[in-house]
Amino acid sequence: MPVITLHIENMHCGSCVQRVTQALNHVPGIVVEEVRIGAARLNAPPNGADAVLAALQKIGYRAQLDT
Repeated sequence: MPVITLHIENMHCGSCVQRVTQALNHVPGIVVEEVRIGAARLNAPPNGADAVLAALQKIGYRAQLDT
């Protein structure tokens, strides 16, 4: 699976990291490699980025794919 890296806005503390990690772990087909303040690295199927972005938006975080 391809690795995708996200820049996640408004992550400021450990609670934010935990909340984002939990949301990402509930997205089918996604394997979370690392979540840290402001960013995440995941293994995702080719069309998985849309589901990841939607899951983050649902909990109040905007994210962009790093290129």
